[in-house]
Amino acid sequence: MDLINALPMFVILVFSIICHEVAHGAVALWRGDTTARDMGRLTFNPIPHIDLFGTILFPLLLIMMKTGFLFGWAKPVPIDTSRFGQAKKDMALVGAAGPASNIILALLFSFVVKLLINSMPHDHLMMRTLGFGIMINLVLAVFNLIPIPPLDGSRIVLAFLPRQFIAPYLRLERFGMFIILILFYLGIFRHLVMPIVNFALGILIGWINA
Repeated sequence: MDLINALPMFVILVFSIICHEVAHGAVALWRGDTTARDMGRLTFNPIPHIDLFGTILFPLLLIMMKTGFLFGWAKPVPIDTSRFGQAKKDMALVGAAGPASNIILALLFSFVVKLLINSMPHDHLMMRTLGFGIMINLVLAVFNLIPIPPLDGSRIVLAFLPRQFIAPYLRLERFGMFIILILFYLGIFRHLVMPIVNFALGILIGWINA
């Protein structure tokens, strides 16, 4: 993947992860927490969301290594659960909002591809970029639904955990990134995330070609 081909995909990646974080903040605001709004995070301006490593350096490293794939993340939107009326339920809604935004984006990109598929070559840069938009948003949705703190799936699981298990589960967050890295090494992407992504992608491709 050269820089010219990677640039529009990088823009799609950044836009997608910003939508993910804005969705968290918007639902938190709906449920009574104004923290994200007060800190200027309910914006599509990328600057407040940029994580130097996750948003810039890591994707650029993938481009330089010619991996053929991009991935990244933004700074998490700040959430104050004490402002929620029903903390467990509201936090589950906030957690689900990020992956839901990515699923919606995947559907929107699929719709655009369906409109263009008969008028534009499949290997056109725009079509490849739109295809990447579908794929990366499915990956972001499925990956973030893994129930390991601090991923979004853990916020949803908390709504269903008995009270006595909540504190031990939350303590996993300090080790969350190490657990995720170990699972990556053991093939979580290959054996868990990608089969689900490919299944969803197959459904969308079937709809596009119908």
